[in-house]
Amino acid sequence: TTYGRCPDGTGGFGTTLSSTRGAANDCPAEAKVTVTFNEVESNGDLVGDFAELVNTGTEGFDLSGYRFKDNDDSKAFYTIPDDTIVAPGEYYVLAEADFGFGLGGADSVRLFGPAGGSAGDEAIDTYTWATHAATTYGRCPDGTGDFTTTTSSTRGAANDCSAAVRINEVESSGGEPGDWVELVNNGVDPVDVGGFFFKDDDDARTFQIPAATSIAPGAYLVLDEADFGFGLGGADSARLFAADGSTLIDSYTWLTHAATTYGRCPDGTGDFATTRTATKGAANQCVGDLVTEPWPGSQDVATVDEAGVLGGDISGLTYESTGTTTPGTLLAVNNGTGELVRLAKSGDTWSPTATNTLTYPDGTGLPDTEGVTLGAGGSADGVYAATERNNASSGVSRPAILRWDVPAGEATLSATHEWNLVDDLPTVAANSGLEGIAFVPDSYLLEAGLVDETTGAAYDPTTYADHRGGLFLVGLEGNGQVYAYALDHTAGTFTRVADFASGFPAVMDLHFEASTQQLWVVCDDTCEGRIGLVDVTDGAFAPETYYDRPAGMPNINNEGFTLAGGSECVEGVKPALWSDDSNTGGFALREGTVTCVEDVDPVVVDPTITADVTSAEPPSATGWYAGPVTVTFTCTPMSAPIVGDCPAPAVLDESGADQVVTGSVTAEDGGTATTSVTVDVDLDAPSVTVGGVKDGRTYRGDEPAGRCVASDATSDVDTCTVESMRNGRSVLVTATATDLAGNTASASKRFRVPLVQVLGARFNGGRYIVRRGDAFQVQAVFGASSKPRLLKPVKQKKQLSGAGRTMRASETQDHVTTWVRKAKVGKRTTGKKWKVGVLVGGTTTVIKLKVRG
Repeated sequence: TTYGRCPDGTGGFGTTLSSTRGAANDCPAEAKVTVTFNEVESNGDLVGDFAELVNTGTEGFDLSGYRFKDNDDSKAFYTIPDDTIVAPGEYYVLAEADFGFGLGGADSVRLFGPAGGSAGDEAIDTYTWATHAATTYGRCPDGTGDFTTTTSSTRGAANDCSAAVRINEVESSGGEPGDWVELVNNGVDPVDVGGFFFKDDDDARTFQIPAATSIAPGAYLVLDEADFGFGLGGADSARLFAADGSTLIDSYTWLTHAATTYGRCPDGTGDFATTRTATKGAANQCVGDLVTEPWPGSQDVATVDEAGVLGGDISGLTYESTGTTTPGTLLAVNNGTGELVRLAKSGDTWSPTATNTLTYPDGTGLPDTEGVTLGAGGSADGVYAATERNNASSGVSRPAILRWDVPAGEATLSATHEWNLVDDLPTVAANSGLEGIAFVPDSYLLEAGLVDETTGAAYDPTTYADHRGGLFLVGLEGNGQVYAYALDHTAGTFTRVADFASGFPAVMDLHFEASTQQLWVVCDDTCEGRIGLVDVTDGAFAPETYYDRPAGMPNINNEGFTLAGGSECVEGVKPALWSDDSNTGGFALREGTVTCVEDVDPVVVDPTITADVTSAEPPSATGWYAGPVTVTFTCTPMSAPIVGDCPAPAVLDESGADQVVTGSVTAEDGGTATTSVTVDVDLDAPSVTVGGVKDGRTYRGDEPAGRCVASDATSDVDTCTVESMRNGRSVLVTATATDLAGNTASASKRFRVPLVQVLGARFNGGRYIVRRGDAFQVQAVFGASSKPRLLKPVKQKKQLSGAGRTMRASETQDHVTTWVRKAKVGKRTTGKKWKVGVLVGGTTTVIKLKVRG
């Protein structure tokens, strides 16, 4: 046939029934939709929320291109991938990790046809609920019945529509007054168990529960040994049958008596385990369960925002105090719109005063802002948010800490920093990432004795450059873990310093209370609204106390929590605020109180200041600098921001020993620090001259060695050396002096030697004085190529050994050779005045001797 749009003009291309050139396309009838929502989980688990579809038809159903969303029309559709075929009676699970958003306490799931289909944007199937289910919502009977609370979650399988009554706890030894079995109703409706049968492992022993016995939702019923008339053994069973006596509803078998009791952990729904203690007729206490205390404040709470103003998705909260009893500023973040909202209190109502749209550093994106906190100095030091992802790409996990400056009058704020932690955190669903954030100052961490997990040593703030005086703690929704990071605001890097388990399956917010020096860790309705207090114990963060939510607080999706400052503590209480992401009843904010103490003086930890000495030339071995020196200061705040700037660099460009440079810094809380460095600088070369040599003089006989004569006005002379260099008859003597800083100076003098001379003999009256029988050397300096020869004395009777022989070359420099010949005056020769010649190239040079002895 042809390919044409079906429905005609609007749908996607498909194969038509016949060609209809110039007319409406002949489209096949649309297939009947045989898939329907079957089970929904909205309260979250480690793999996220889900919506399950089931195919109730007799043929496979092609879900390709069908679209899904919750009750929020502003969210983008999630489109089911191509080639998604659901076989008859099979299930297809839409997982949070795929569709990229969580399902709220009051929410809906909606299924739409493919884009451009005949149904348009009208939902094909939908299910709506008002609060989270204890387990899941599912159709009972499976696939066809109405939605109800299931007995247990069965993702991707047939719904658990069995009776909501379960055996919950068993006492088989030493009970009061004897053995007993506890039943629980996990459902939302009362269950009449009248006529049900209880048995142990012996069918002959049977007890029928009296008629008209009902168990209310969430309530317990205890069957005592005195009622059922037999004891439970060390290896035995507890079995519950329906009123027909044969349909088994629940059972548990054990091999030996428990030290306490056997009970379901978690209470009502988990597998059986040995309990921590017997809780007859009450919720099981399991190993690892939280032990909670009543909320430490008023049990009453009230809504404190205007109905419908803030709307849903208000997540994290933080509070900036005025330092007086006057209410401060409440800051909230919206995880849907990526907005920062500042609120002020008038009477009993908090109202927005400014709203900023937040972006990533490049000015784009829609950060899923879940938690918010302030820097060490309040909002002036920046606003920080914990984010799960970029909502513009909601299916991709992007757990990060973002920072913004908050100038007045700006509508849109681009982040100054992003620390993306995805490579340092466990892999979680896109909507199960970072939820809470709190700034914890170094003053507390040092006083508490935190151990740095990176180094294994005591936490040292000076190790972490530009970390702004504390650690930023973030809570991960997906695993309930809290992570502490030092954030380098210069390099944009981060270091994990510590992490700890909160005790909750998920963390929704964090708050550090300065007045009590304690960290509050918050869970939402997933944990019945409980909140924990955390302190540093034995070097590590550890939960100390867990509190139930105030009795007057409904179990709602409170993802934000903060406390007013200690200055607002009046008559032992101060405001506590919660934010409800689901905007239950049209209200996002609720306020109660918490017990408190007046603001105590916080621990003051002095800032640090260090000095770094630099120069174009390194210092000498003795520590002296031969060039100008720059002293640069580095300041690190501790318990409070620094007042003003770190001291400016100091330049030392004059010579001098023991030059002292001092830098000081003061913090806003009065902490101070001072550092000094002592520097030796010598910019001047030493004075030097050659001693023992007269410049330009001709020396006969032994040549003068010369001396180095030097002095230095600043650092003193380190070395002074002399070097001689011959060039023919000319000898250059150079003295070089080096001071302790490494500065050098040189001076030179030049003298000459005769053309021919006697070495080792004194020269006097124009003659060299030698002794009979003594040996001496005749030296000649010539540039000619022929070898000189020592001639015999002028009068032949004078005996001179070595005479008449060629002289030997001793050294050559610059084509000038120094020649020597050893000679000796015979002992029996006569005459005192001799003349001896040196012949070279036809020229004779005569030297005169005076012979003695």
